[in-house]
Amino acid sequence: MSNTKYKSYYSIVMLNSVYPLSKALNKFLSESLVCTHYKKGEYIVKQDGVCNRLHLIRQGLVRGYFDYDNKEITTWVSTDNQMVTSILGYFSNQPAQENIQCLEETYTESLSYEDMHYALDNFKEMSILNRILMEEYYVFSEHRAFMARIPTARGRYKYFLKIMSPQIIDRLPKKYMASLLNMRPETLSRIENSFEYDLKSKSKLTYIK
Repeated sequence: MSNTKYKSYYSIVMLNSVYPLSKALNKFLSESLVCTHYKKGEYIVKQDGVCNRLHLIRQGLVRGYFDYDNKEITTWVSTDNQMVTSILGYFSNQPAQENIQCLEETYTESLSYEDMHYALDNFKEMSILNRILMEEYYVFSEHRAFMARIPTARGRYKYFLKIMSPQIIDRLPKKYMASLLNMRPETLSRIENSFEYDLKSKSKLTYIK
């Protein structure tokens, strides 16, 4: 893992595309954001560690998981242009309940808890931006919670395809996808094969018509 400060930031461009920021806030962010490079397999934070930074993924693939009964239970995955942190660590200064691991070589830009709250207290557009981003976060959290309650493995997989971006579906290793969907890898393989068969069958019927 390596930390580097830069003069210009990917995050600033992305955040301005969500909501226009003042020159003063852009300057503050350019001086506060920290760019970090993680190698594949490295951790942003480990379970019981404290994560006091909010990370925007410039490029990479990240998962959250916890250990239970000698198993790794994947709870979420994030990729390019998405934000990740330990909720307990960042907002409550408590030990993380999850490990946050990079599944690919990953580049992030992050803001500390202190700098975030300084920006919220001193730049009104930061409060608007924060509200917009939190709304998106809660919508996606509701999707994940709904998916976890679907009783059938096939139903969870179908809903996963609906709510996840194609880049996550294509890049996420199958063993982590299976863990996220609360099923065995061989079950996931059977379901994927059945979906492919259904698509091929539908294509043949369309052709016959």
